[in-house]
Amino acid sequence: MLVLLLAVALAAALAIIPLGLPGTWLMLLAALAYDALASGVGIGTGTLIGTALLAGVAEVLEFAVGARYTRTYGGSTRAAWGAILGGFAGALVGVPIPIVGSVIGAFVGAFAGAYVAERTRRSDGATATRAATGAVVGRAVAAAIKTACGLAIAAWLLAAAWRG
Repeated sequence: MLVLLLAVALAAALAIIPLGLPGTWLMLLAALAYDALASGVGIGTGTLIGTALLAGVAEVLEFAVGARYTRTYGGSTRAAWGAILGGFAGALVGVPIPIVGSVIGAFVGAFAGAYVAERTRRSDGATATRAATGAVVGRAVAAAIKTACGLAIAAWLLAAAWRG
């Protein structure tokens, strides 16, 4: 029964990752709760540390991939930082809108941040738009990568709980 509750919690956490919410960290909290409630054998320290490291890598990749795509599409380092900061700010501003607000906010923020940062670098409008488009593509790829990492974390935790 406890494993079923863990599976439901992991599925819910996995569902919120594409929305820009901290699903990987909620998975770890669910695993810690399971570990505390499991009588006898729990998930295990090695699994908890491994999944925490994977969650950390997913967070770093989320920002790095967005910045990388901005640069790939012709943006400057300034535009890459603008995309990161704009995406983060947009996700925060979009939170009050139910379900998809943080996603829309993150995409709009990444575009706006990269565009403004590139334009203040004295780039023309076409270059700034291309860099901002790269920021949006990077944000989408980053969300997919983070969701894949979340899926791996969920599978790893469920397998450990099932074995335990």
